[in-house]
Amino acid sequence: MASERPLPPALLRGAESGREFSHPGGRCRPGSGLLQDLRAETPLGDLWQHDFWGSKLSSNNSHKSYRPLTVLTFRINYYLSGGFYPVSFHIVNILLHCSISVLMIDVFSILFGGLQYNKGRRLNLAPKSSLLAALFFAVHPVHTECVAGIVGRADLLGALFFLLSFLGYCQAFRESNKEGTQFSIFWVLLSILLSAMAMLCKEQGITVLGFNAVFDALVISKLNILEIVQKVRHKEKSLENIGWLKNGSLLFRLTLLFSGGATILYMRWRIMGTGPPVFTEVDNPASFADSIFIRAINYNYYYSLNAWLLLCPWWLCFDWSMGCIPLIKSVSDWRIIALAALWFCLIGLICQALCSEDSHKRRILTLGLGFLIIPFLPASNLFFRVGFVVAERVIYLPSIGYCVLLTYGFGILSKHTKKKKLIAATVLGILLINMVRCITRCSQWRNEDLLFKSALSVCPLNAKVHYNIGKNLADKGDQIAAIRYYREAVRLNPKYVHAMNNLGNILKERNELQEAEELLSLAVRIQPDFAAAWMNLGIVQNSLRRFGEAERSYWTAIKYRRKYPDCYYNLGRLYADLNRPLEALNAWRNATFLKPEHTLAWNNMIILLDNTGNLAQAEAVGREALELIPSDHSIMFSLANVLGKSQKYKESEALFLKAIKANPNAANYHGNLAVLYHRWGNFDLAKKYYEVSLKLDPLAPGTKENYNLLKRKLEQLQTNSV
Repeated sequence: MASERPLPPALLRGAESGREFSHPGGRCRPGSGLLQDLRAETPLGDLWQHDFWGSKLSSNNSHKSYRPLTVLTFRINYYLSGGFYPVSFHIVNILLHCSISVLMIDVFSILFGGLQYNKGRRLNLAPKSSLLAALFFAVHPVHTECVAGIVGRADLLGALFFLLSFLGYCQAFRESNKEGTQFSIFWVLLSILLSAMAMLCKEQGITVLGFNAVFDALVISKLNILEIVQKVRHKEKSLENIGWLKNGSLLFRLTLLFSGGATILYMRWRIMGTGPPVFTEVDNPASFADSIFIRAINYNYYYSLNAWLLLCPWWLCFDWSMGCIPLIKSVSDWRIIALAALWFCLIGLICQALCSEDSHKRRILTLGLGFLIIPFLPASNLFFRVGFVVAERVIYLPSIGYCVLLTYGFGILSKHTKKKKLIAATVLGILLINMVRCITRCSQWRNEDLLFKSALSVCPLNAKVHYNIGKNLADKGDQIAAIRYYREAVRLNPKYVHAMNNLGNILKERNELQEAEELLSLAVRIQPDFAAAWMNLGIVQNSLRRFGEAERSYWTAIKYRRKYPDCYYNLGRLYADLNRPLEALNAWRNATFLKPEHTLAWNNMIILLDNTGNLAQAEAVGREALELIPSDHSIMFSLANVLGKSQKYKESEALFLKAIKANPNAANYHGNLAVLYHRWGNFDLAKKYYEVSLKLDPLAPGTKENYNLLKRKLEQLQTNSV
C-alpha cells in the first residue's frame, strides 16, 4: 500500500513591498532612526552625533536639526514608561506647557511692569495684566500642535530654556547704586549657558540672546532709540554724554552676549558638518523662485499668514506644504492685501513704540514686538532657507509677543471707555472660544483620520494631505478609496514620488502591473536614488517574468540603500524562481544579517534547504532562527517539518503543538502534525488532526488524500484483527 505523502512545504511568496510613507509635516510619526535612539542598546554618545530624526549629522540626507537634549528626554520617557506608550509622552508635553504657562506670569510681569527689586526680590507691578496675558498664552489654539504632537516636545523645551535664560538675565540686575547699574557676570554667563541648552532643544532657542540684548538696552539702560536717532541726525555733541556710552557696562554685556552667541553658533556649525540641510521645492516653493521680487512677496505673505493664525486660530493644519499655499506671481493677486495689512499694523506699532512720549508705552510695545519678531527670525527665510512654508509650531514663542500686545490693547481700551463690562465680556469670550478651539483641535490630534480630514478642509490643494488620507485608507484595506486619493496627490504634485510608489504598490497587488510599472519607472526617473521604488519596480518586473530587468532593479535599490533587508529578501525570491538556490540562500542570509527578525527570509532558507534534501543544514538554520525569534510560530512549523523528516518525532511533535497553540486556525499546521503522527504510527491522533485540518480548510492540498490513505490503513488493520 502507498504510504502517506507529506504535505510539500512551499516557499513563502509574500514580498516586502517597502512602501515609503512620508511623515505628515514631520510631525505625526517619529522616524525609525529616532525610535532607535530611544532604545537602551543605542549608546548615549550616538545622540550627540545624530540629528533629531536619528540620521547621522554627517549624512547627506540628514535634516541637520540638532536637538540632543530633546531626544534625551524622549529616551528617559521611553525608559520610565517601559516602551513606546504615547500617554506618558503626552503627559510630559502637557506638564511642560503648564510649567511654561505658569512661568509666563513672571515673564509678563517684567514686560508689563518693568524690572524692579526690593531687597533682592523681584516685584510684580502689573499682576492683573501678567495673569491675563499668561491665560491668553495658555489657551491659545495654535499651541495644540506642540502639545498634542509628541515631537512638539522640541518647541516646548526650547521655549522653557528660552524663558529661563531671559529670567536668569533679569536676575543679574538685583542690585544697583547711584553710580550706575550693577550686574552679576555669573547670571549673565548662566543666561548664555541656558540659551545654549535652549538651542540644543530647538534651533530658535539661540534667539533669546538677541532678546536679552534688546531688553538690556531698553529696560536696564533705559535707551531711547528715537532720541539717539534725532541727536545723530542733528550731530549734537550731547550724544557723548549718554550714560551707557560713558560707563560702558551695556557695551560689555552686549559683547558677552554676542561672543557667547557666536561661540554657540560656531560649535553647532562644526557639529552639523558645516553644511546646511537640503530641502526640495515642495518643502518651500517660494525659496526656489528665480525672481527676488517673487520671493520677497511670498515670504511676506507667509508672515501675514502666521500673524493671522495668531489673530484667528481657526484654520489650523498639520502641514502647509505641497501646494497648500500657491505662489503669488503678480501684484494683481488679491492676497497682496494681506501683506499691506500686516505692514500697516507693524509700522503703526513700531512708530508708537519709538515715538510715544510715554516711556511705559514705549517699553511694552517694543518688548512685545521684540518677542513677536526675534524668535521668529530663524523661520523667516531671511538668513537661510527653511524646510516649510508655514508651521504652527514655530510661533509658540512669538505668540508671547502677541499676548503682550493683545493684553496691552485691552488695557488701553479699558482706560478710555466707560463700557468696562463689555471689555471684560470680550476678554472672557476670547478665552472661552480659544479653550473650545483647543479642545476640538486636541481631539483631532488624537485620531489620524480626523487630523488629515481637518487638514483637507483647510488645504485642499495640499498633495501630502491627500497622500496621508490615501495611506490610512490603504492600511485599512480600502484600496479603491486609497487609489483615488493617491491619484489626486499625484495630480496636484506630478513629482510626488512617494505617492507614485504607494499607488504603484496597490496597483501591483490588484494585478494592474502595466500601470504599476509605469508609475514606479517614473518615480525612479524623477528621483534616481529612491531605493524603495527601485525595489518595488523589481517586484513588478519579476511578476511580469522579466527576470533580468528585475534583478537589475533590485541591485540598483541595494546600491542606493546598502542596508536593505527587504530588497535582499525579494532578490532571493527571484533567484529561487530562477532555480539558483545558492544565490537565493546568500540573498536571504544577507536579509537576516541586516534584520535578524526577518521571518520570511528565515523560513524560505529552511524550506529551500528542506526541498533540496539538506535536512541537517535546514535544521541548523531553523534552530538559529528560533533562538533569535523564539515566539514565531511559522519558524516552529518549518523546523518541525524538517525534524519530522529526520525522524526526530518527539521534538517535531512539541514544535507542532507550540505552533498550533500560537496559531490554532492554520489548517496546514494541523495537517502536517497529522502527517507526523501518521508516519509515527499514532493513527488515532493522526485521524483527529486530519479532521481538524479539513474542517478548517476542506480544500487543503494533499490533506484529504492522506486522510483517505489513513482510513484505508485503519480498515485494513481492523480486517486483519478480525
